[in-house]
Amino acid sequence: MMPIIRAYQKLLTKYPLPVQAAQAGTLMALGDHIAQKAVSKKNYNELDWTRTSQFATIGCLLTGPATIIWYRILNKYVGSKGGTVALKKVTFDQIVFAPIFLIVLLSTIHTLQGKNLGEFKTKLKEEYYEILQNNYKIWPFVQLANFYFVPLHYQALVVQMVALLWNVYITYRTNIH
Repeated sequence: MMPIIRAYQKLLTKYPLPVQAAQAGTLMALGDHIAQKAVSKKNYNELDWTRTSQFATIGCLLTGPATIIWYRILNKYVGSKGGTVALKKVTFDQIVFAPIFLIVLLSTIHTLQGKNLGEFKTKLKEEYYEILQNNYKIWPFVQLANFYFVPLHYQALVVQMVALLWNVYITYRTNIH
């Protein structure tokens, strides 16, 4: 196990953005797969692999890079250590990043699903605030621990691991009709 961890650390140091983007894509795809199997109770032959690949793409091209860049910005302008710094980072993360990123994420998912702008506006009006409220039940606590205890180069991994369950919720919410 240690050689795998060392190889991961080496790759993360040398190629932080691609490694963390791949992590996000893998975990978003896994979240969708779990949602389809455990929540929607689909059999293997009923799984929507296109949907799963869309979530993988969103993770690789949007969620992973956005998260990494955001954490670097917070680190640069807010600081890197201490309780006050962690609280400030959580505040910025939840007041600035979370509401905007949630809209971007939901619009990306709906676009990939081939839905039109009218359908998206309706879905957003009906569900955005509930999803955002649920975000606030989980992420401030996760991020406080993440920003306080975890070094910057591992923060995206921590968030992506917790996001595995969050992605199950998001994929379920964006695919109920």
